[in-house]
Amino acid sequence: MALLILAVIIFIIADIVIRLVVKRLSDNKIKKEREMVLQESLKLDFTHEAKTLKRAEVANPKARILCVDDEEVILGSFRKILVLDGYAVDTVETGQEALGMIQKHHYDFVFTDLKMPLMDGVEVTKSVKHMRPDIDVIIITGYASVETAVETMKYGATDYVQKPFTEDELLNFVKKSLIKRQDKIQKQLKPNVHITHVPASGDFVKGEFSIPGGVFISKNHTWVSMNQEGIAKIGIDDFAKKLIGKVYAVELPNLGMNVKAGQPLFTIKQGNRSITFNSPVSGKVSQINTLLKDNLDALDITPYERNWVCALDTDNLDNEIKSMNIGKSAVVFFQEDIQKFKELMEDLLRSEKREGEYIENGRIYIGQLEKLNDVNWQKVVAEFFVR
Repeated sequence: MALLILAVIIFIIADIVIRLVVKRLSDNKIKKEREMVLQESLKLDFTHEAKTLKRAEVANPKARILCVDDEEVILGSFRKILVLDGYAVDTVETGQEALGMIQKHHYDFVFTDLKMPLMDGVEVTKSVKHMRPDIDVIIITGYASVETAVETMKYGATDYVQKPFTEDELLNFVKKSLIKRQDKIQKQLKPNVHITHVPASGDFVKGEFSIPGGVFISKNHTWVSMNQEGIAKIGIDDFAKKLIGKVYAVELPNLGMNVKAGQPLFTIKQGNRSITFNSPVSGKVSQINTLLKDNLDALDITPYERNWVCALDTDNLDNEIKSMNIGKSAVVFFQEDIQKFKELMEDLLRSEKREGEYIENGRIYIGQLEKLNDVNWQKVVAEFFVR
């Protein structure tokens, strides 16, 4: 038995060693291929695209980067460091060339020096964000210009990297920037609204707003689903959940409580902030969803169906239902409020002038309210959820 155990241990260790050796050989092969790419690409002539353009393409790049700086030594550092780590890099020496490049090619990032003749980094930033708001702009700056680099963020720059930098510093910075970009893209919402005809968890379109068929949507973005006995289950709709973001707690109403339409029914909490949703219908609270209170992460899958907050035994449903939306009218209601929200957020983000945050052609994101200050957070709540 001991020999069998020893044999198994030796097999496992041997397998691990083999895997490590294979991985090291594979990594070395990839590194040599990238070194060859870097050497060969610098010999090619790309002046038909831009006079100073130097290009280094790699297979399946982690990201595509355009770097503009009037110092060739800086551009050389970018190419060598980033290409060997798996990034495709184009470099040019003038802002005008950079703007020409983004009209012809797709990039994830534009790194621009802050101080350049003819067109400086501020003008490059403004122009890139105007022409291609989907591209992240990062400022290259010296210590003396850090304050100006931070100021540039109000024009759309997402961050700045300070020179001189070491290889590890640049690699870590770009890695973190790429993670932030991917997270932002993943959270980005499309202004599309669709009716789901099967449970939302099985008919979920990522990044879009959904409304289950047969569910009524109230003007304060609560939803109502009714059975034949006149019992109405109520929760927050997909518009509210996606834009509010993470829900920390839910204050449920008391069983047996009588409530009129428009009176406070339940409260959603996010940190030290809260939203009290008024009841869309009148009646007596007959059920509360204690399972939801203990499993709030379920709301991230869908705020509908089993993730209702409470149920009311209604007493004036025929009249109150007329003010709600269902089906196509609910879709139109969502679309109108999405547009209103985009316009309001544009004003609020501009008023806050937060570092590293900017408006990208009215794009909206999951949990966008979370980063607003308290005053602006309350403005959004008052506009959409306290009606």
